[in-house]
Amino acid sequence: MGEDEFFSQLYAAFNRRDLPTLLAALAPNVTWPNGWEGGTVRGHREVADYWTRQWAEIDPTVRPVAVDVEPDGRVTVTVHQLVRDRAGAVIADGTVRHAYRLVDGLVVDMEIRN
Repeated sequence: MGEDEFFSQLYAAFNRRDLPTLLAALAPNVTWPNGWEGGTVRGHREVADYWTRQWAEIDPTVRPVAVDVEPDGRVTVTVHQLVRDRAGAVIADGTVRHAYRLVDGLVVDMEIRN
């Protein structure tokens, strides 16, 4: 599976709130940014807890618009991000970049680049 397809499926799973599919794409010791509360979470349990808290409070939808491979092998995904509060009001609507490092087909870390 190529990078475009991998990340298309990953973001579709996020938008469906499909936690098992998301975690299956992450290395067990993944490092993930906590873009909502700040800081970093590590490992499946912390990532799952973070997303569960986030989805209970806000409703983010993230759609990839471009996928690029950097010279160091990282994959940068430019996404359109629409975030609503639980009442449906728009909190954020814009484009951000996510940079991923993959090892053996699994995400080992991600960073948010504005």
